[in-house]
Formats: sequence, C-alpha cells, structure tokens
Amino acid sequence: QVQLVESGGGLVQAGGSLRLSCAASGGTVSNYLMGWFRQAPGQERKFVAASTWSAGSTSYADSVKGRFTFSSDNAKNTVYLQMDSLKPEDTAVYYCAASRNPLRVSQSASSYDYWGQGTQVTVSS
Repeated sequence: QVQLVESGGGLVQAGGSLRLSCAASGGTVSNYLMGWFRQAPGQERKFVAASTWSAGSTSYADSVKGRFTFSSDNAKNTVYLQMDSLKPEDTAVYYCAASRNPLRVSQSASSYDYWGQGTQVTVSS
C-alpha cells in the first residue's frame, strides 16, 4: 500500500512561486506513474501534470505548460511540482497520486490507485 503525503502549499501573490512535495512510502516512485491533480471549490478534480520513468514521459495540462515543472528525487522517494508565475485561477487543493500502471501517462483521475490528502494553494490577485 503506497502512502503519499503532500506539503508545500500556502498563500502566495499572483506571479509568485511555490514548490509542492509529495513524499511516498510503501512503494518506490520510479515504479509508478506519478501525477498531480487539483480541485477548486465546486469543481471536479482536474489533471495538472504526470510523469512515468518507465515510459520516459511527462505530461502537463495546457493551463500550466511553461509555468509548472514536474521533478523527482528518487533518493528521497519524493516528487515535486514547481509552480511559477502563479495565477489566481491556480487556487485549489492539490493532490499527489500514484498509478500501478507506469507504462503510459494518464490524465484521468480514475487511472490512479493511491492519493494523498491534498495541500491547499491560494493565489491572491
């Protein structure tokens, strides 16, 4: 059973940056498809970014391309989401997720088997 713990959320002004971390236990992140999703109040959970080492592929939602960067530290068994040039519309709870199928990137939340508890990101205008 993989457990995921996010951290790094907070309040930031528009144009600022945050780095989210997702520490994994019970499994090695390089063996999973790892993803980030976000959910704003009253909205469904949406794909942000994902990466799989098995396929050597990383994918981003169009809304964050060029601003967000997915990375990992296998020694720490942790993945990160560097968020730059933040906008008020980036405000949401951000979730880390892991899928047991590492062979391709999926943007569908239903493809993921394990989820963290979420971390709040608030961007003020």
